[in-house]
Amino acid sequence: MAYSNRRLIPQMLQDRFTNSLLPLVNRCSKWGLSPNAVTIAGVVITLFGAAAFVMGYLRLAGILTLLGGFCDTLDGSIARTSGRASRFGALLDSAVDRYAEFIMYLGIGAYFILFEDYSTAAGTFLALCGSFMVSYTRARAESLGFEAKLGFMQRPERIVLIGLGALIHITVFKIAIWLVAVLSNYTALQRIRFVYKQNSDISKELDKI
Repeated sequence: MAYSNRRLIPQMLQDRFTNSLLPLVNRCSKWGLSPNAVTIAGVVITLFGAAAFVMGYLRLAGILTLLGGFCDTLDGSIARTSGRASRFGALLDSAVDRYAEFIMYLGIGAYFILFEDYSTAAGTFLALCGSFMVSYTRARAESLGFEAKLGFMQRPERIVLIGLGALIHITVFKIAIWLVAVLSNYTALQRIRFVYKQNSDISKELDKI
C-alpha cells in the first residue's frame, strides 16, 4: 500500500548522513567492535546527559543527547556491515532506545521541576507519552501484520530537536520540547489512522470475494 511518509528530517538527508558514516562503520567493523556494545554505550551516554539536564548544564546535556543518538545510528550500521545482525540485537536496540528516551525525559522533567517551570515539565511528560506511543503503535501494528513506519516525528527527529534545542538556548529548548510533545502524539495518531485504512482496504477486498 502506497503512502506519503513526510518527515521533519527528510529521509534523503538521513540516508546521506548514514552513508557518510560508512568509513567509520567499516573501521569499527575491522576492529571487531560489537554493535551491542555501541548500543549499551549509547544509553550510558544518555544517562550522563540526563544527569547534566538535572544539574542545569543544558549545552553539555545537548551534546551528550546527540552523541547518544549517534550511537543509536552507528550500532545498526555496524551490525549490518560486519554481518553480526541478529534478532536479539534488534530487540536489544529497541529496548535500549526506549530506556534511553525515558531517562532523557526524566532528566529534562526534573530540570524544569527544579526551576519551577511546571508548564514545560508538563510538556515534557506529553513528549514522553507521545514518544512511547509512536514506538508502541508501530510495534503493535506490525505484530498484527500491518505496516506503520510512517510519521512526521520519529526517533531521529526527537533526538535532534531536543539535543540541538538544549545546545542552542533555553528558549529554543522549550520550543523543541513542545514541538516534540505535539508532533509525536500526532505521529502516533497518523499511524493508527494508517492501520485503520489498511484494515478497511482488506475488509473491502474480502467482501469482493
